[in-house]
Amino acid sequence: MKRSAAEILREYGPFPGVDRVHGVTYDGQNVWFAAGDTLNALDPESGKTLRTIDVAAHAGTAFDGQHLFQIAEDRIQKIDPETGRVLTTIPAPGGGGDSGLAWAEGTLWVGVYRDRKIHQVDPETGAILRTIETSRFVTGVTWVDGELWHGTWEGDESDLRHIDPRTGEVLERLEMPLGVGVSGLESDGHDQFFCGDGSRSKVRAVRRPKRASTGSSR
Repeated sequence: MKRSAAEILREYGPFPGVDRVHGVTYDGQNVWFAAGDTLNALDPESGKTLRTIDVAAHAGTAFDGQHLFQIAEDRIQKIDPETGRVLTTIPAPGGGGDSGLAWAEGTLWVGVYRDRKIHQVDPETGAILRTIETSRFVTGVTWVDGELWHGTWEGDESDLRHIDPRTGEVLERLEMPLGVGVSGLESDGHDQFFCGDGSRSKVRAVRRPKRASTGSSR
């Protein structure tokens, strides 16, 4: 297993009226972050918050290319980002203990914090399609170039982990500075991750390790 210190490229925030950041996702242009009662669109170039949607946003966030998905207590909401309207909801597999959320292969991938699991979920019905066991509490979840990564946060220690999606084996760790907690996690599809801070009003960009070659993005 490779271990290295996470390289933080940039910090965003604190954001007015936001106590802590939960889920994060990326729509190809803006970073969306969940802040309890709102979803907020952040311009990663300027660092400015461009839009706010009033909707329950308690944990993970995902984007499928058209819609936002947002964990709100024991359910996952499908949201029209143009209008802010909740279109449908499905049950969250952790029943309220859910944390990370990602979109890949036409399905949702849901981290369940204390269960140390990641579930692949049917976005229409909420049915669990498969489950990956992990060795640490799961916060954010993301796929990039066929790699599954998740955030961890226990006590004052937090890191980003690249795991084998079949076995849950940890292949690589990026260790965050002591006291920096990772809540949401999302890749920009290229060379960086966006991480929410569950104890502060911050979003951080972290460098993704370079690869000799990469396949197509999921």
